[in-house]
Amino acid sequence: MSKQKIKSIKLKEPYLGIAKVVGVILCLLIMLLIFYLKQVNDLTKYGYSKEASRNILFTFHKDDVLKIGENKTVNAAFESPYFKDKYLKNYSKIKYVDQKHLIKNINSLIKKGYSDNDISIILTHGNDEAVSKFAKRDKVKYLEEFYFVDYAKLDNYDRYVAYENATAEDEELVVMYVNLNMDKEEYKDSTLVSKFSTDMLVNKRFHLDKKFEPDNLVNISTKYASDDDLKCSKIALDAFIEMSKAAEKEGYGIIINSAYRSYQDQVDISNLYLRDYGQSYVDRFVAKPGYSEHQTGLAFDVGSKTTNIFLNSKEYQWMLDNAYKYGFIHRFSKQHEEITGFRSEPWHYRYVGKKIAKTIYDEDMTLEEYYVKYIDK
Repeated sequence: MSKQKIKSIKLKEPYLGIAKVVGVILCLLIMLLIFYLKQVNDLTKYGYSKEASRNILFTFHKDDVLKIGENKTVNAAFESPYFKDKYLKNYSKIKYVDQKHLIKNINSLIKKGYSDNDISIILTHGNDEAVSKFAKRDKVKYLEEFYFVDYAKLDNYDRYVAYENATAEDEELVVMYVNLNMDKEEYKDSTLVSKFSTDMLVNKRFHLDKKFEPDNLVNISTKYASDDDLKCSKIALDAFIEMSKAAEKEGYGIIINSAYRSYQDQVDISNLYLRDYGQSYVDRFVAKPGYSEHQTGLAFDVGSKTTNIFLNSKEYQWMLDNAYKYGFIHRFSKQHEEITGFRSEPWHYRYVGKKIAKTIYDEDMTLEEYYVKYIDK
């Protein structure tokens, strides 16, 4: 068998030179890629995204960013098309919030002369829409006057100023009252409450519409109610039954005298009192249709099984001391008439759930105050 000679292929000199150049370029590119990936890795260790890391490197800010360390606002700045070199230090000192126009708004606020601390305050007291709107207005002089209160709202700044000027109340009360629409006339320009929940707020400035009906509306047995046609939300009834049994074990007898009332029921009641007692009585003592807690299905007028005057009964004091354990609050007390907007009603109890009821009891506050501080933030 004859052996064939394998001839090696030799590139001609010009092509050999080109191949060497290409090889060198490829090696350089690989080295650059490795270097780049290492630089990105250095930044991602501090929490920076790949997009932000790339922009940090391309703008030659790696050393600056590594000195800053992990910072969500700086990360957002390098991800944003509105990043400005001259504001890098500002970004690093401003509290991060997850808002669409965060960096654009920060730039506008810096330009208007707000300090980094001022901007953090602004960002944490409004959503993206509110901050964007605020960033377009002229600089306000006394920002911290109201916004040291963590539940103060950016949208309400002008209302805070106007209410303070009109009443001379201290700033924290101003924020509380304005957030509750107490700077507006009762029953006018009120807030519509459309969703049923155990923490819903209904009063003279927060109303329900004609069609509102509570979830799981059920009949109340005459074992727990004075009439056979009373209804309420099941969650409130279950809690009342638990409370009633506990009271009975201790020798007390409580009963429901009034519960759910529809919008039309409140219309009928208002007309009845109007006929018998006149307009001034209705204006003072009867909630307008849509503004009664009874429409929520969570409110009860509680009575004693042993006396017709609940205020003088032993059950009255038992309810004051124990109702919160079962998720109920005494809704309209004498000491809180100004903020609730209703006269004292010793018999009126409202189901809010055990957790909320305990907080309201422990802190001796109203549902209005709880709503502002813990719900409507």
